[in-house]
Amino acid sequence: MTPVELSRTVLCAVRRAVDAGDLSVPLPERVVVKPPGPGGCGDYATSVALQLARPAGQSALRVAGVLRDHLMAMTADGIGGVVVTGPGFLNISLRDTGADAASGRLVGEILRGGRRYGYGQDAAGQAVQLHCAAEPRALVVADVLARLLRAQGALVRTTCESPVPAPWQAVLGVRVDGAGTGRPDVDVASGTGLLDVDAETGTGRPGVDVRPVPVPAAEVPALLALGRDAGRWALLHPAGHDRPRTGADHLVQRESNPLFRVRYAHARTRALRRNAAGLGFTAQPGATGTPAARPLLAALADHPRVLARAARNRTPDLLARHLVTVAEAVPPLLPDVLPRGEEKPSAAHRARLALAEAAGTVLAGGLSLLGIDAPDHL
Repeated sequence: MTPVELSRTVLCAVRRAVDAGDLSVPLPERVVVKPPGPGGCGDYATSVALQLARPAGQSALRVAGVLRDHLMAMTADGIGGVVVTGPGFLNISLRDTGADAASGRLVGEILRGGRRYGYGQDAAGQAVQLHCAAEPRALVVADVLARLLRAQGALVRTTCESPVPAPWQAVLGVRVDGAGTGRPDVDVASGTGLLDVDAETGTGRPGVDVRPVPVPAAEVPALLALGRDAGRWALLHPAGHDRPRTGADHLVQRESNPLFRVRYAHARTRALRRNAAGLGFTAQPGATGTPAARPLLAALADHPRVLARAARNRTPDLLARHLVTVAEAVPPLLPDVLPRGEEKPSAAHRARLALAEAAGTVLAGGLSLLGIDAPDHL
């Protein structure tokens, strides 16, 4: 859209506001648009609201709010977003039609796929045995690796050197398919080997020996005291070669706790859906009209690759860190999801709500693969 076309679009918004009875002003002959000045944002800005404030008998901010609503209802005309700054300047972002279509398809795909979004066939047809030491972290990591591999189409069997103690099963939610079997014949360089080897053919089931840095025996009681969700996060968030922390900081509900940030972001997206329902509108993928959506869209688009890589490299910590990335991209979007004041829900609001719901879906699905609950209220 050229500046001349945008000027005509803003003038059309003024005409619509007058026709709807929202403003009572004579129509200006033309509207000047130019690049935003200091404190502005977007692609272009206009001071038309300040010019119309006196004849309208309203404040410039009130007039700007009315014109913003009418402009946002004209997203088909190329308007991506409108922000009011200063005494009443309208800052307009133009829409990238190709990018909007791609983001709408992505959000739609996530909402259709639900918690299974990102699942693939990277390991389809493979039969993998995960064998681990009788140690809490190895058991939890093996459990999550089994979930990740199954999400990529693999058939997985988990075994442990000895029976899993009942307290570990009850608190950490770990289970194995068999106990007391021998270790796989592992290649030291690759970490893989063969199990159930046929003596004649030399073939068998691919095996993985799961042995991350263990939790010191003296810290196991502290780990179990964290409970299932915080306990599993404490074991999964650090890389396998790093020693896990089992302190009570995993239970603290503040931003310094990554698990809290992830679950809080999920809970906020669910709260937005409830609030939007109360205002009478629902999610609809489309153009969000806000730069705040870009980092979140990039993180969501990366989710399938992260799941495949985490399964392929046997690194569940990769998924845990990715969920933190998604969660940190959610808050900048939140203030613009719901209408403000007398503003009416627009196509942009529905698109932002759809994006927020997609983020919540990815966070819930990722936490589920880690064996961690994603509460709607926190």
